[in-house]
Amino acid sequence: MTVSVLVVDDSGFFRKRLTEILTASGQIKVVGVATNGREGVELAEKLRPDVITMDYEMPVMDGISAVREIMKRHPAPVLMFSSLTYEGARVTLDALEAGAVDFLPKNFEEIARDSSQLQKILIERVLDVAGSRPGAKPSAPPPTAPPPSPRSPSPARRSVPERPAVPDRSSRPSAPEPEAPARRSIRRGPAKHYSVVAIGTSTGGPVALQRVLMALPAGFPAPVVLVQHMPASFTPAFAERLNKLCQIQVRQAEDGEMLKPGVALLAPGGKQMMIENRGGQGRVRILPGDDRLNYKPCVDVTFGSLARSFPGKTLGLILTGMGSDGKEGCRLMKQSGSDIWSQDEKTSVIYGMPMAVAKAGLSDEILALDDIGPRLADGVS
Repeated sequence: MTVSVLVVDDSGFFRKRLTEILTASGQIKVVGVATNGREGVELAEKLRPDVITMDYEMPVMDGISAVREIMKRHPAPVLMFSSLTYEGARVTLDALEAGAVDFLPKNFEEIARDSSQLQKILIERVLDVAGSRPGAKPSAPPPTAPPPSPRSPSPARRSVPERPAVPDRSSRPSAPEPEAPARRSIRRGPAKHYSVVAIGTSTGGPVALQRVLMALPAGFPAPVVLVQHMPASFTPAFAERLNKLCQIQVRQAEDGEMLKPGVALLAPGGKQMMIENRGGQGRVRILPGDDRLNYKPCVDVTFGSLARSFPGKTLGLILTGMGSDGKEGCRLMKQSGSDIWSQDEKTSVIYGMPMAVAKAGLSDEILALDDIGPRLADGVS
């Protein structure tokens, strides 16, 4: 079956180049092109494409506003194209919050230097996004709970490094402040002690992680490690975003850092994160990314290290994402006696990674997205 695509971008060169690459596959048909977000919204409603590719900075209406309008009128999978910069990361995270499914660098040389490899990656990504669920809903209606109260400063908390001044974004509407998921009790038996809670995810993960972590109390009793497939320039902005929204502390992990209860450490993009056991306490090792591995960071690498360092004492969670990264790591953790939870199909943007774990018989619990945070809050001691 041919996948229909709408290309939305104000650059004539980019529209032409992307159209040429996608149509060369024979599996994809570009059914329309738009030069700004407003045109994109109108054509999305008229053409009902399987996938929409979207630039973020355009005249008349920007990409984020266009994504919001499309999700209101007729939800469709949106693949954002953005720059691999700190500001580009912030904009892309806003777009994912608005409903975009995934993103790619707009500079094609940052995807692949070889033209055949570039074509392969672009086509595969569009086909994968076509099978996503942009309308995947949380398991409960939008919450009305007030946002968490501000945390008091902690001496152990590191200050966020200063960033260069970012361009003025006054012409682009800012993303609405997300609300904390409503607090619900999901306890299933007595709470259990874990030395580490590890969460792995990919496509759809930024929003899913936000939903889960916002439900955790400031005094969450276990350390948390996060592995999200994401470029190196994006993870600092993502960690900062989560830290502002959550009651627990969230920051990008650094080599040699010790795990602490109530602190979530995000694996840096482009590298691998492993966890060592130092006298019963977890210690982070950040290693160069191995070119033989598809993902940097890789869920299997981090989960595999936890299986060795904390056998039977770790809780592993696999959230929405393409592919099967995390399955082998979960298998090792399961063999060591640890517990595994995975997200259900209904609330996953792409049911790839959690499906691989569930089909392998590794999931102790399969949970809807908005049940995971409360389940952690009630089930971890």
